Formats: sequence, C-alpha cells, structure tokens
Amino acid sequence: MDGDLLKTLILLGALLFGSPLYAAQLNLELGANSRTWQTEELLKHPQVQTITINDDVSYKRSMSYRAVPLAALLNGIKPGDHLQAVALDGFAAELDAAPLLTAKGARAWLAIEDPAKPWPALSAGKPSAGPFYLVWTDPQAGNISPEQWPFQVAGIKRLAPVAERFPALLPDPALKADDPVNLGFASFQKNCLACHRLNGAGDAQVGPDLNIPFNPTEYFAADFLKRYIRDPQSLRQWPQAKMPGFSAAVLPDADLQRLVGYLKHMAGRKVKP
Repeated sequence: MDGDLLKTLILLGALLFGSPLYAAQLNLELGANSRTWQTEELLKHPQVQTITINDDVSYKRSMSYRAVPLAALLNGIKPGDHLQAVALDGFAAELDAAPLLTAKGARAWLAIEDPAKPWPALSAGKPSAGPFYLVWTDPQAGNISPEQWPFQVAGIKRLAPVAERFPALLPDPALKADDPVNLGFASFQKNCLACHRLNGAGDAQVGPDLNIPFNPTEYFAADFLKRYIRDPQSLRQWPQAKMPGFSAAVLPDADLQRLVGYLKHMAGRKVKP
C-alpha cells in the first residue's frame, strides 16, 4: 500500500473512532529497567498532576502542564548515574542523575502534551515544546541551566559520563582537578554540550563544533565572546537563531570566565574528527 495512502487511512480512522491524534512515545533506555511509555499511559500515571511553571525557559511566560515527577520514571537510576535526554531535533542534554531524583528544592518533571489539548507553538512557524518536555519547579534552588530544560524529548538514556565517552573533550591531564580549566570543562558540559560538539566529540547535532576548524576564542575578542554567550542576538541577529542567552543568574561571571578559559585551552588541543 502507498505510504501516503496508509497515513491518510490512519488519520481517518483516528477521527472516526475517537483515537487521539499524534500521540507519542517516550523511550527510556535504563538497562534492566528500560521501558517505552505512550502519551496515554503517562497522562494516566498515578503521580501525574497539574503544575505551574513561572517564567518557563522555552515559552518565556508562565505555563501550566500535566506532568509526572521525572524521578518516578527513572526506576533503578542512582544519584551517581549519568543520563542523556535526546530531542527530536538532535539536541542532546547531558544530565547528572542526582538533581533529577530529588524531591526537594529544584525538582524535575516530565511535562506531557495531551493531543486533545495541544500546547502553543514555541514561536511563529515552529512546533510546540511537545510531545514531552523536561521542566523544573524552583529551578533557582539548583542553579538549573536552560540546557537542562530539553523540549520535544524523544528518549532518555543511561550512559557513561561524558569524560569517558569523549576523551577528545578532556583538558590536559596534568592539570589539577580544581584547576580553573577543569572547572570550565564542567561548565561546558552543563551549558554547551547539549547543542555543540568539540573536536568532533559529542552527540549533539544542533550547533557548530567549537574547536574544529576554529575555536571561538580564535575569532572573538574575549569581551565579545562573553557578550555573545550572555546575549547572542546582541552581536548576531537572525530570526531562526536557536542559542539562548546565559544570564548571570544561570552562569555567574566566575563560571563564564572559566568556560572561556576552557575553550581557550582547548584551542591548543585540536583533534580532527
């Protein structure tokens, strides 16, 4: 049967028999506790509730969602584990498990888009943040970065830590653990790796590589690079820009300085993919 015809028949069947359109599935790759959740199952989860997010990172306003505490879905995951949330557009958020499991302070929730009550578009000509969106209540309590709010989530995986998977990202091993460059590497993982690769290393498919062929510290004057990170549109304006600005509340000045220091350090450690 022709593929387009089959899709048409499925849609007509959904309309005739009342099945929800565009219901999605969330793939959790958690080892022995792996599971696939359907939208309908999550909306009926025993812990689902309506939550309000003030100043939502993606919608830039207050939003209400039907959501489940993410910890309730992460069976078998321990605080020391490492997870990756993968979005439909190639965004790959690297997430330490500990903040996702806590019920105090900053708390992680999986917001579920009901096909019968779709969320608004993120902007003109774009889809919504659905089908699944990782949101946080009281994010300030955990210094949660915008990159820790992945939307259009398709799956969550348990993986080895970034440093083990991508040695090309590592600073000089001779540096001490508390060296500013290593602290900058931690900021890079939290704030940049969801969209960017470096030395070809990483899983993201959204932004450009930050070291090959050139590192931004090689073509941005230091003050302008910091300004770009704080407010990308203040230096380069275009309607389809995706990079968010990182305010001082999210990325304090000291952390920003260390992040730029890590990038400058890695300009001397180029590894071609």
